[in-house]
Amino acid sequence: MKAFEVQAFGIDNLKLVDREMPRPGPTDVLVRLTAASLNYRDYMVVQGGYNPKLKLPMMPLSDSVGVVEEVGAGVTRFNKGDRVATCFMQSWIDGPVTREKAQSALGGAIDGVLREFAVFSEQGLVSAPPELTDEEAATLPCAALTAWHALFEHTPTVPGQTVLIQGTGGVSVFALQFAKAAGLRIILTSSSDEKLARGKELGADELINYKRTLQWDEEARKLTNGEGVDHVVEIGGSGTMPRSLRAVRMGGTVSVIGVLSGADPSVSPVPILMNSIRVQGIYVGSRAMFERMNRAVEFHSIKPVIDKLFLWTEIREALHYMQSQQHFGKICLSFR
Repeated sequence: MKAFEVQAFGIDNLKLVDREMPRPGPTDVLVRLTAASLNYRDYMVVQGGYNPKLKLPMMPLSDSVGVVEEVGAGVTRFNKGDRVATCFMQSWIDGPVTREKAQSALGGAIDGVLREFAVFSEQGLVSAPPELTDEEAATLPCAALTAWHALFEHTPTVPGQTVLIQGTGGVSVFALQFAKAAGLRIILTSSSDEKLARGKELGADELINYKRTLQWDEEARKLTNGEGVDHVVEIGGSGTMPRSLRAVRMGGTVSVIGVLSGADPSVSPVPILMNSIRVQGIYVGSRAMFERMNRAVEFHSIKPVIDKLFLWTEIREALHYMQSQQHFGKICLSFR
């Protein structure tokens, strides 16, 4: 089979290689991959910024959909011909995350899905939502589940509450779609008026261009009568975290998801303490969360937003496109 390997860090160093066809064990399934999607983590892995000590060579990417080609003798969850999506962490089935579960993340701790065929434990897969295309379903394992986890798995959200969502990448657009389905009021920030307009079409209620409104935290408080928002989906990292802590209400929640603006550790704990703010780090989610999210995706007929589709052999071009930060929503790969 064909596969891409990171043999040396750098997008243009990705190498297409021949590998032996994998064979399933008693509780494994062999999957013919049909679609994948990109996350910012994949870009960081390939560039060497995610883990400079990553053992090479390795196959990148975590998110994919495919068709079950063969099942082991002990498999009970799937049959040949079923359409499945990969779980980001193969061993995180339910309950809280642990270090051991985190060491089963595809495309990082273990080989990923940028290949024609892969063997997975039957426990590391879910059924792909039937109403979605392969490419749409391939956007769900990381970005969608991260957004779902942030909004619904810890702090109960109540219709009418306000959530501030940063940016218009994959996690942010899913957070917007889920928040709208849940009846939340949405404040969306971006540096692009064009992207804000697209966010408005998806249901954003208030728009803030943070390049023009540098004190976007103050604007968010004005939009909430001085109280602050109930929840911030924090994508930026250390560059935006201080403003997120000022934008959120007393007793509100900040879900920390990304580090796009840096990872400086010197964020003051004072506003967290004095305002009883819940700050939660969100590292994707479990298979049980994935299955709950998929039920909501089906019930609300949520369609993932795909910005651009590449052939899987055009992975270098796809990653360069991600690097340009032009995308709105998800960048996908087709194996067809």
